[in-house]
Amino acid sequence: MAGAFIGALAVLSGSMLFSWPVSVEGKADTVAQEAAEAFDSPSGACLDWPHDKPQNMRRVSCEKPHTFEVTSNVEIGGEYGPNSKPPAETDWQQIVTERCTAEATKYLGGTLDPFGKYTAGALKPNSEQWGNGDRRLRCGIQRVTPSGERLLPTTGAAAEQDQSNVHEPGTCFALVEGQVGDPVACENAHAYEVVGVVDLSTTFDPKAFPSEAAQREKLVDLCPPVANKYTGNANLQANKLSLYSDTLKKESWLAGSHLVNCKVGAREKDGQLRPVRGSVQAAPLPSSPAPSQSAPPSSPGR
Repeated sequence: MAGAFIGALAVLSGSMLFSWPVSVEGKADTVAQEAAEAFDSPSGACLDWPHDKPQNMRRVSCEKPHTFEVTSNVEIGGEYGPNSKPPAETDWQQIVTERCTAEATKYLGGTLDPFGKYTAGALKPNSEQWGNGDRRLRCGIQRVTPSGERLLPTTGAAAEQDQSNVHEPGTCFALVEGQVGDPVACENAHAYEVVGVVDLSTTFDPKAFPSEAAQREKLVDLCPPVANKYTGNANLQANKLSLYSDTLKKESWLAGSHLVNCKVGAREKDGQLRPVRGSVQAAPLPSSPAPSQSAPPSSPGR
């Protein structure tokens, strides 16, 4: 392919819609071809691109970190004829919400945790493609950051993953105007740090939803051992830090999500979050020094 390939990604988070171009400049025919093939991927394909270089969109194995997993290609030509204008951004969002959420639910085996790590999104035709008659919506699922402005990579086919909205221990989340933001390096100011993940299905019957109050009661016992292992039994109170945990809503539990984060942060008496800097993870123990080669062997006792 010569010339430029341009597509648009519609990222859904709540009622917000974000899009940005996927373009190729200069002598990058192979990259352009790779991007074009990725844009038209079939159901089950996984795509990836750097956040700051979406023009490098490519198809990858779902076993590798990826940004987007295609669930289906939906034709909307019945609602938008050959001479119709493309939908406005708000209309695009409505279309994606109605069409792609249902496709994602079907793709995941009939259950999509509305509070889980996956949300529905779509690759949509740009104005040029629309003018050429392209009316396909490339529906997919992705993981959106708390701000809704970025996508987090996931590993493994989505249908084979637990949908719980948990993160790897050591993940820190920014504090932006008193609210939890996107993942940041832990040396930066942050709201809290994930110190571990616990499985509530080992404590409660997976078929019967435990109230959030009951979850909190059990998590008081479940999170401290996880936190102690992560921090090396650090005295959090001495540093004016507290151990928190997430809870699961009924919709999540019925969708099969049973994992929750245990996390460390700081909250003032008025309930406001205080910024924390630095990780609470215990430093690894130094390895034992190798025996000195120059030391003479000890004499056996007499």
